[in-house]
Amino acid sequence: MPETATETLSETVNAWFREHARELPWREPGCSAWGILVSEFMLQQTPVARVLPQWQAWLERWPTPAALAAVPAGEAVRAWNRLGYPRRALWLHACAVAITEQHAGVVPADVDALLALPGIGPYTARAVAAFAYGVRVPVVDTNVRRVLARAVDGQAEPGPPSATRDLAAMAAVLPVDEAEARVFNAGAMELGAIVCTARAPRCVDCPLASVCAWRAAGYPAYNGPRRAVQKKYEGSDRHVRGLIMRELRAAHAPVTDAELDALWTDDVQLARALSGLLADGLAVRDPGGEGYVLP
Repeated sequence: MPETATETLSETVNAWFREHARELPWREPGCSAWGILVSEFMLQQTPVARVLPQWQAWLERWPTPAALAAVPAGEAVRAWNRLGYPRRALWLHACAVAITEQHAGVVPADVDALLALPGIGPYTARAVAAFAYGVRVPVVDTNVRRVLARAVDGQAEPGPPSATRDLAAMAAVLPVDEAEARVFNAGAMELGAIVCTARAPRCVDCPLASVCAWRAAGYPAYNGPRRAVQKKYEGSDRHVRGLIMRELRAAHAPVTDAELDALWTDDVQLARALSGLLADGLAVRDPGGEGYVLP
């Protein structure tokens, strides 16, 4: 994309974001780096509406990494409630412990230092560096990939993710100014989340309508490679794992085998789900041998 077009794209997105951004607590000027890190963990594969009350309750209870690190990991899993993918709670707890022990309780600003923390991958490291500290780095999630695929590449979908390719694509349109780069990272993400959506894009409301390559090409259908479709949740091993986790979170005593047996009729699938939770460290055998508890 020519430099002038790149500037137009970023300036347009930034102007739109400053006017239309949703008011979210982790975007407030006074939000701590820890608060932003927690939000990024929670927002992975979980809608904002479900995250908001959990994030607020979490920060009230554990306002610093040291506060979370001081409690057992099982308390983090219990407080995670039904956000889904509870391994994120274990990773966040382990991350808090590492920040407390290795960084004096302060979330680091350096991307490499963030990547060295448990549970933090390329997206989260860059998101925390950019949104908490204003570091000029490209931040790429599914929404950003879709905006760039349509506006820049003229494709209906971005195709399977590639960290190297996706980061390079975002870096190519990232403003040079650090403050503007931070806004553009957030703005491109917001645009993909609420306007340039996957199933029903609101092109008439899009600030990039006049420069969108996909629109100019007549909205061609995507015929490239696709990601594997996730299996249906209902009746899956994930579903059974969720039932077991819900029982463990609600219990104030070890959950017995008999209590677990009542949760699901397929004994083989139930055993497989339980074994997976034990292997992941989300459930442990009670030392007294009476059943299973949170870690």
